[in-house]
Parts: sequence; structure tokens; C-alpha cells
Amino acid sequence: MNYKLHNLSTEDESFVTSGEKLPVMEEFYTIQGEGFNTGKAAYFIRIGGCDIGCHWCDVKESWNANQHPLVITKNVVKNVIDQKADSVVITGGEPLIYNLDFLTKELKRQGIKTFIETSGAYPFSGTWDWICLSPKKTILPLQENYKLANELKVIIYNKHDITWAEEQAKQVSKDCLLYLQPEWSKAAELIPLIVEFVKTHTKWRISLQSHKYMHIP
Repeated sequence: MNYKLHNLSTEDESFVTSGEKLPVMEEFYTIQGEGFNTGKAAYFIRIGGCDIGCHWCDVKESWNANQHPLVITKNVVKNVIDQKADSVVITGGEPLIYNLDFLTKELKRQGIKTFIETSGAYPFSGTWDWICLSPKKTILPLQENYKLANELKVIIYNKHDITWAEEQAKQVSKDCLLYLQPEWSKAAELIPLIVEFVKTHTKWRISLQSHKYMHIP
């Protein structure tokens, strides 16, 4: 899978290593649609590049980092400020492929809250107010990342995924919030199954992709 940046100049390679430039697929101000922070306004920054390869991924165009422009991180922060957003969600792709220390430092300096959604397959960088760990079977989270999660969100594509979600839940901290989220294309089929499970396993909550019902990004 072509998730790494290629043919960078020495200067750009240095900027990517420091986090002063990032391959940004898209950025937009919207309402969060999933998990604990559903319904809150947030500025989304989607970074290109991913080697996790979920077959049901709805942003496969994010996988190849080379298809997305390498942008100056400070300019992205300026865009957040211009929108007067007070929270930012960093997502992907898999954002932890990159050094996010510089980005989060600049956001924090402006008093902006920083949230991330990650598979946890790479070591953490950056400073975070909220960490949503969304583990994938193809490449499991690093063991040390489980305990960092504020929220565990498992995408459910079939019945066995619920059993796997329970296994993942054993590895996070006791204070971590637990969410099951039906994969969008199979939501009608899976929601009744998830509802019945949550009724008898009340530590879990249900996450729905409410932004898709609202027809917003």
C-alpha cells in the first residue's frame, strides 16, 4: 500500500519529520458525528496516508499520502483560527504516521482543544485533550496505546466483531468509554443486533454516524 510520501526534497523531508508540513487531504468546520463528542462543533483535519487497509473504509482516497498536498502546518492552524473553532479533530488516514507535536503545540498555544481518532498502530505524538482509539484487526494497536484512550470505538461489520470488541475492551483503562458503531453500509442489518447486545452489556454505548443522517461532512 502506497501510504508513505515519496520524492520529497531534503527540505520538505525535514519539515515533515518535524511536523511543520503535513499531507492534508481535507480540512473543514462541521459538527462531530460519532462517539462521545457527537453533536459538538469541531474543525476536522484529515491527514493523508494509511497502511491499515480496512475493506469497508469510507475514505479510501486518504490512503495514498502522495495524492494530497504537502501543506504548511501553521497555515492549517490559521484556518482553524479564522473559523473561530475551539476544538480540532485530527483524523485520517492514520494520523499517527506523522509527528503531531508541532501541530498540537500551535493549536494549544491558541487555546484550542485537540482531539484525535486513531487506530493506535503507531506511537503517539502530540498533546491531546481527547483520544478516540478505533482499533482495527488488520494492524492492532501498540500495547502501550490502549491505556491512553479516553474512548474505545469499535466498528462493527459482522457479528464476530462484537466478540472482538469485548477482547479489545479488556485492554483499555477502566475509565475508558466504550462504543460500538455499525459500519454504515450495514447499519440497518446491524443496529438491532448491537441494540440487543448493549441492553445486556450496559458498559457499552452505541455510536451512530449522525453526520451522515444530517448530510454534512
